Order: sequence, then C-alpha cells, then structure tokens
Amino acid sequence: MEISPGPRAGRKEWTALGVLMLPLLLVSMDVSVLYFAIPYISQDLEPSATQQLWILDMYGFVLAGLLIVMGALGDRIGRRTLVLAGAAVFGAASVAAAYAHSAEVLIGVRALLGLGGAALMPSTLALIRNLFHDAKQRAKAVTLWTGVMTTGISLGPVVSGLLLEHFWWGSVFLINLPAMVLLLVLVPFLVPETATTARGRFDLLSAALSLGALLAVIYGIKEWARHGYEPLPALCVAAGLLLGVVFVRRQRRLDHPMIDLGLVGRRAFGGPVLANLLAMFATVGMAVFFTQYLQSVLGQSPLTAALWSLVPAAGVALMAPTGAALAQRTDRAYVMGGGFAVAACGFLWLSQLRTDSALWFALVGGAVYAGGLVAAMTLANELALGAAPPERAGSAAAVLESGQELGGALGMAILGSIGAAVYSRDMADALPAGMPHADAVRETLGGAAAVAAGLPDAAADAVLSAARDAFVHGLGIAAVGAAVVMAGAGALSVGLLRGLGGRTPSAPPPSPAPSPSAPPSVPPAPPAPSSSADSLPAAPAR
Repeated sequence: MEISPGPRAGRKEWTALGVLMLPLLLVSMDVSVLYFAIPYISQDLEPSATQQLWILDMYGFVLAGLLIVMGALGDRIGRRTLVLAGAAVFGAASVAAAYAHSAEVLIGVRALLGLGGAALMPSTLALIRNLFHDAKQRAKAVTLWTGVMTTGISLGPVVSGLLLEHFWWGSVFLINLPAMVLLLVLVPFLVPETATTARGRFDLLSAALSLGALLAVIYGIKEWARHGYEPLPALCVAAGLLLGVVFVRRQRRLDHPMIDLGLVGRRAFGGPVLANLLAMFATVGMAVFFTQYLQSVLGQSPLTAALWSLVPAAGVALMAPTGAALAQRTDRAYVMGGGFAVAACGFLWLSQLRTDSALWFALVGGAVYAGGLVAAMTLANELALGAAPPERAGSAAAVLESGQELGGALGMAILGSIGAAVYSRDMADALPAGMPHADAVRETLGGAAAVAAGLPDAAADAVLSAARDAFVHGLGIAAVGAAVVMAGAGALSVGLLRGLGGRTPSAPPPSPAPSPSAPPSVPPAPPAPSSSADSLPAAPAR
C-alpha cells in the first residue's frame, strides 16, 4: 500500500493536544496525590492498616492492570470514544471519592478511578499518532506528552499539600472535575475519531489473563519491597508470570490478538519498550529515597520537601528539547544512549550525598538524572509510536505504559531492597546491646525517628544520627545500582536501535520506496504493519 505524505498539523490539532494533556496530568497526579491526604482520611474514615494500604495502592494496581485491555478496546471502538468514556468514569469516580463515607467505599471508587485512568492514558498517546502526521511535529507532541506525564507524578504531593492547608481531604479529588468537563465538551469538536480498523471480536479471556498477570506481578513486587521476602508476594509474582505465559501463548494462536507479538518482537518497538521499562526502574526506585532524604535527613516539612522536589524539573525542561533537537541531526539511538549516560552521571553524583550535604547538591543530582531520563524516554516513546501501524496505536501505547508501570514496581522493589538491606546492616552494627525497640529502629528511618521521640535527648540524638548515616549510605549504594542499570540501558539502546532511528525528517519522504542507503527494514509479522516502520521510527500515517 502506498504511503502518502501527511498534512502538517495546525492550530486545531495543537489545541486538541493541549486539551488531551490536562486529563493526562491529572491521571498521573492521582498516583501520588494521596501521600499527604492519607492522615486526614485515616482520621475521618478510620480505616484499618490494611485498608489504608489499599486506599493508596488500588488506583495504581487497576490502572496498571487495565492499560493493555483499554488500549486494545480503543483500537476497536475508537480512541476518541474511549477518551470520552474514560473522562466520564474518572469524573464520576472523583465525586464519589471526595464524598466517600467509609474506607470500603473509597477503596472501591479508587478502583473506578483506575478504570477511567486506564481508558485515558493510552488513548491520549495513541491519538497523537492520528493528530500529527508530520514526523517532526509528532516528535514535539510526544516530548510534551512525556513531560506532562512525568511532571504529574511530581506535582501530586504539592497540589495535595496546598489543598489540604485550606480544604478537607475530598478536595484532592474534586480538582479533577473541571478538566473532565472540559474534555467532554471540547474533544468532540477538536479531536477526530479514529477508524476502528482493528479486526476481530474483543477477546474477554485475553483481557482477563492480561489483567490477572499484571495485577499479580505488580502487587507481589510492591509487597516484596514493602515487607521483604514473604511467601504470599512470591506466590503472586509466580502466578502472574504463569498467567503471562498463558496470555502470550493465547495471543500466538488468535487470528486477531490483543497484542501484536510480531510488533513487540521488532527492534523498533520492543527496544523502546525495554528502554522505557529501565528508565522507570530508576525513576521510581530513586524517587522514594529522594523525598525521604529531603524530609527525614534534611528535616523539611512535607510541603516544603514536595516543592523542592520540583526543582529537578528544570533538568527536564532543558534536556527534553535538547534531545529532540539532537535527534534531528543524528541517530536517535545515540541520543537515547547519551540521555541514559547523563542519567547515570546524575545517580553517581547522588551516591556522594552525605547527611550534611547542602540542599543544592541533592537538587543538582536530581535535575541531571531526571533530565537525562526524560530525554531518553521521549525518544523511546516517539520511536515506538512511529513503529506501530495507526490501527494498532492504542495497543502499542498501552504496552509502552504497562512496561513503565512494571519498571516502576521493579525499581521500587530492587533498589528499595538494596537501600533497606544496607540500612539494616549499618544499624545492626551501630546500635548498642539491649536497645529498646531495636527491631523498629533497624527496619526504617521512620521507625528510628518514632523510637527516638521517646528516648532521652542524648540517646535520641545518637539513634537519629546513626539512622540518618545508615539511610544515606543505603541511598548511595542504591544510586550506584541505578547508575549501573542506566549505563546498561544506554548500551542496550545503542546496540538494539542503532540504524533504526535516523534523523527526524521535517516532512515525510516523497516516495514509500526505501533508498539504497536506508537501513533495511525488518519484515513485519501479520497482521501486517507498515513496512517502513523499522526503517523510519516515526513513519507517516497511512
């Protein structure tokens, strides 16, 4: 099939992108918006310790588990339709959450919020494929999408802290309403509906297998990170992996699978998915250490720490457009590798943190690693989205985001476990024999602070000093681990993607026929995607 050059986007398309970015910002904010609100919720609804954990985690679990399902559904019923349905569910669930009268109700509506978020997130990325046919414009749009998604997670605690100073805890949910109303009003006029070209009926069994596999793996990893090795989390991970194997085998047998395994196996798509997974591994794994360092080591209030944690966004604002500009002049694989190398340098910088380090030292390290990671992730998203045929853009976007969720869970588990192990070992050596509540002191820095509050001043100072030193030591070792992973991700990006991501063309090529000097494309697997997807990562829409 001949590929014709696509038109350049105008004011209407860019306005549509702006409208789509607002719900994306709120959906990503909802991952972290309850961090400061949970004490107020606990005071009002009196949840048990288990219910409190489910209030925090239910949204992320359902969101991660349903991304692939919703991506495939959007390819069949139309992505604009799914965005509108997701906005309606997200808005209604936000109202229900704000006025929840019991912990059980709040847990249930947090699950509905996850359902609405899962409908919105892959659809917004997939719609970029249809709004922006020019490769250079699409690169800018994907850069904005990635920046908004990562910024939302950082903004969540800040917005929560500001609202809770003036309103009750339900206000952190009600801020979603204006954006969802705006989305429902403007999207029908600004965003064209996508053709529902994905063939075959929606496979409910595949949807159940996908949901079960992702929920079980991510739940098991998070519980493992939170409590250390226990039989139940390990069994959950094993069960999830088994369901994943069954899911993949079923996709291979179906004529119209939910995930195009041929596309996932191609370097131009599978490589960026893996790169994004590793990027989120480091991002989420270190975020926990960074916020605890600001609060528990430097002694800042939660709101002050949240505001300072936004400073590294300056690195993102600088590096993301720089990476996009470099990608127009050289192979994107080298630019992605450079982004991961910059991130590795940022993590190595953070490995030198001490308890008496100046605040600027931590912020510089955070800005460097955040900038490098977002630059690499932006190009990975663009490369993968361009490699996917337009009719499978929703499924492709969902696979990308599911990889990110899994990477974040792995980072929290592995880097968190490394830091916890170093902390526990150092505290076991530092504590005197017969120390009261020694188990709590050895477990976490927060536990040490709670125990120290009941000790005489001299003993409390000694415990807190030792705990802070141990925590910073654990942070440094985890940062070295993140740097090693980033160095590996950079080498992997260059090795896997070199030759597939040439310079971003300012306009689609005049002919679909490859030039003699162009890198050879990998033969696509059925259902046949665009044959140029591997030779040009941002292929023009058909």
